[in-house]
Amino acid sequence: MRLNLRQIEVFRAIMQTGSISRAAGLLNVSQPAVSRLLSYTEQRLGLKLFERIKGRLYPTPEAKRLFVEVNLVYQGVQRVNEVAEDLIEHRMGHLRLACVPSLGQGLLPHAIARFLAKYPDVRVSLFTMRPHVLINALLTQQADLALVFLTDPHPSIEATQIYGNRLVAALPANHPLTARNVVSLEDLAAEKFIGYSHDTQIGQFMRQLFADAGLTIRPAVEVQQVDIACAMVQTGIGVALIDEITPLAPVWTRVVVRPVENAVDTPVNLLRATFEPMSRIGQAFIDVLQDMKKDWSSLRSPTF
Repeated sequence: MRLNLRQIEVFRAIMQTGSISRAAGLLNVSQPAVSRLLSYTEQRLGLKLFERIKGRLYPTPEAKRLFVEVNLVYQGVQRVNEVAEDLIEHRMGHLRLACVPSLGQGLLPHAIARFLAKYPDVRVSLFTMRPHVLINALLTQQADLALVFLTDPHPSIEATQIYGNRLVAALPANHPLTARNVVSLEDLAAEKFIGYSHDTQIGQFMRQLFADAGLTIRPAVEVQQVDIACAMVQTGIGVALIDEITPLAPVWTRVVVRPVENAVDTPVNLLRATFEPMSRIGQAFIDVLQDMKKDWSSLRSPTF
């Protein structure tokens, strides 16, 4: 390599100031150090860069041509520094989030709105996926962070609980059980019930929940997602067990939720790949999620 960055810096300073002494002052080094480096640079290049005429330095045509390219290098370095500053201040970047569909209608819109209010220049992509697809998206670096509940542990995925997220009863707006302050699993098992298919984690969880209570349910309809269960409830088909975050979405205007006796949590977990370092904007989004916990009561359903 004929020129290193220090040689380029000294050459540029001399071209800008027109003298070795002023270049030394600009770089905050001694004048002899600049002279020695200039001499070494000319020797390495095999080019005469400056002529001394009556005590003044004059750049040769070769130096003027080289200066054009040197300025391009400095513009590139300046751009690198600007990008670094933008990343530090969260003025640019791309945050890729994944979640199960129900969280994409309630929790995530709240969180993303707060995040973009603080960092309006960051681009956010949100992917809604079933849990097993979501895990693969993290492992293949298609997503930076993911939000789920009822996820199975994975050796390469780190899970952190963000919210407690209790199970609640979802009822059609005109259903008799809406007159109750609290409903039981027995109440729900006696109704036309909307359940979840056997091949889903929530379906397996719900069946075990009823079995532990000594109850058997025979769903009138089975779905795979909590938000679809809400849609079924809204049409009056029956009742369902859902998590308390899902009905935060404004689309469920004819769904009434009630606490369930001895309710259990289906915690919302934040997932990330353990082998991937956390980006600054990723950590900033996590901070927003944590801040939302402080005023979680303002987001939860008014029936609570």
